[in-house]
Amino acid sequence: MDPSRRQFLKTAGVAAAAAAAGIVAKPLTAEANVHVEANPDRFGVLTDTTLCIGLNCRRCEIACAKENGNPPIDTPPEDESVFDHLRRTHENQFTVVNRYPNPHGADKHPIYVKKQCMHCDEPACSSACFVKALRKTKEGPVVYDASVCVGCRYCMVACPFDIPAYEYHNPTSPKVRKCTMCYATRTSLGRKPACVEACPKEVMTFGKRSDLIKLAYEKIQADPVRYERHLYGEHEVGGTSWMFLSGAPFEKIGLPEHLGDVGLPEYPRNYLSAAPLVMAIWPALWGGLYMFTKRRDELEKQEKEKGHETHDQEEK
Repeated sequence: MDPSRRQFLKTAGVAAAAAAAGIVAKPLTAEANVHVEANPDRFGVLTDTTLCIGLNCRRCEIACAKENGNPPIDTPPEDESVFDHLRRTHENQFTVVNRYPNPHGADKHPIYVKKQCMHCDEPACSSACFVKALRKTKEGPVVYDASVCVGCRYCMVACPFDIPAYEYHNPTSPKVRKCTMCYATRTSLGRKPACVEACPKEVMTFGKRSDLIKLAYEKIQADPVRYERHLYGEHEVGGTSWMFLSGAPFEKIGLPEHLGDVGLPEYPRNYLSAAPLVMAIWPALWGGLYMFTKRRDELEKQEKEKGHETHDQEEK
């Protein structure tokens, strides 16, 4: 075998072996950001949408704004026009209540549903964040560290619930903003989030997630006519800290049912896990090809020079 070809194959082989052995430096992958070790005692919130009165209340919105130092809500609780369109959370309002028509009949009471960060067990926002500005805490909430955020906004694209918002109006130090489940001031201390505490109808129950799941199925079993036989958030996208009971199909009240039970970071993981191998082999392949070509040209040049010298000697 030609020495240059042997060197080329040797170089590629060493690179592949190094990658397989984990010697090559690994790039950031989804695996680095997800699969937070699940704490069986992590907190959650169970929301019973059959109890929410919506109009003339929205105490959860008011309490959230106050707790987080955000501006007061821009429409008073008695203003019904706020329900004329579906709202999403934004940088100054971390939770909103939307109204949906009751699919069981126009004469039935409309359904009010609170919207906020779901605090996924395997958060796609955290997986997408290559500087780890977003992370899942052992207590359950997904929190944000503005000091390391670079403003790429991949988290906004990754979230299946359209929650993270960006301070576009802030040109100097914009941040990603969303519900943190009152982690710093309440839940890290074992206290209820402000919205839960403010609800006059006890729509939301705060506690250990495992206890909330048990409570939810007890309610469904006790009144199967009232509830859909499903706890939303128990398994969706790998499980969420915020879970819902409903008397109507969840798709009808703004909770997507097509997301599946697998954590979204699982999907790119296998693809990304191959990245180190690809990144090692391709440079080696192209480098080896360059060396092979360069060596071939040198040999051809040497052969030509040798031929000229022989010809000159014969003429003499």
